[in-house]
Amino acid sequence: MSPFWRAFTKNRLALVGAVIVACLVGLAVLAPALAPWDPHRPDVRKILLAPSAKHPLGTDALGRDVLSRMLYGARVSLAVGFVSVGIAVCIGTILGSVAGYKGGFVDATIMRFVDLMLVFPRLFLLLAVLAFLRPSLWTIMGVIGLTGWMGVARLVRAEFLSLREREFVLWSQSVGASGFRVVWRHILPNAMAPVLVAMTLGIPAAILTESGLSFLGIGVQPPYATWGNILNEGKDALEIAWWLSVYPGLAILVTVLSYNLLGEGIRDALDPRLRQAFATLGARRR
Repeated sequence: MSPFWRAFTKNRLALVGAVIVACLVGLAVLAPALAPWDPHRPDVRKILLAPSAKHPLGTDALGRDVLSRMLYGARVSLAVGFVSVGIAVCIGTILGSVAGYKGGFVDATIMRFVDLMLVFPRLFLLLAVLAFLRPSLWTIMGVIGLTGWMGVARLVRAEFLSLREREFVLWSQSVGASGFRVVWRHILPNAMAPVLVAMTLGIPAAILTESGLSFLGIGVQPPYATWGNILNEGKDALEIAWWLSVYPGLAILVTVLSYNLLGEGIRDALDPRLRQAFATLGARRR
């Protein structure tokens, strides 16, 4: 077993987070098979029914089954998280790599652009962009990804500034390797550890952002079911239909917490100093 997996498996909270994340992904993938009712079909005879054996999480103001909508909402929320973080990581990795490897004027120009993007509060930037675009699933994915790459760029740049002075990079340059080959084959693979952690921690942030936008009514629009717009529908009937707010709120809480635990576990396992601490603790217990 590799040192990473030994350290990761000794972190019980990280394992709990990984198991919950795996279960959430499984529920999202199998939503069409697991959903007991059509999540988009209204039924006026079942408006705001309390949780029961027939409808375990109750129904909403249009008589739709909340459990089915929660399962399909998991698909949308996780898709937004993965796709938007993928966009952010691609942009951040490219710009951070160029800035860290080239240095000088190129580095200064890119980092000033990053600073400029960081000046604007992300929520206001999202609202400004969405004011000119029609809210849709793909629009939300793109906007969240295009406004969340700055942290990744700074991480990758910092790793490149450190790695480009290492012996194996200098040796590759001395034997005539092209800049692209040096970056792609030697520096980038060694700089991906913090990016992996940033990806894991970025997914819950994207899910939380999408839920907030949907709750405000400017996120993913019907007929898509998301946890955020289920919350939005439930706020008007909070006193008589508590389940419309409690269950999606708990889903968001558990998802964000699980991804954070998983991301922190990966970060700790990738840190050599913490791996050594885990090894010392295990030796003492034996």
